[in-house]
Amino acid sequence: MTLGKVVGTLVATRKDEKLVGSKLLIVQAVDLDGNLIRQYTVAMDTVGAGIGEMVLTAAGSSARYTKATQGKPVDSAVMAIVDTVEIQGKIIYKK
Repeated sequence: MTLGKVVGTLVATRKDEKLVGSKLLIVQAVDLDGNLIRQYTVAMDTVGAGIGEMVLTAAGSSARYTKATQGKPVDSAVMAIVDTVEIQGKIIYKK
């Protein structure tokens, strides 16, 4: 899984029929200090995440293990909305 921040949305009017009704988010990777990295992914939202939220994404075949993504052509999915990140006793992110 990858830690990231939702920075945008993606709308595609023409897409595979299996993606109709799916919310696509642009997620920017975050390092363990909470800093944004210049690495982006488009991920299907499975948990109702919104812009500005810290999330966990899963990629590859792992992204298709949710009820929402099963059987869909998805390579990345938002799997969780993060409440807190703590490293070595220090909270680096709190919702």
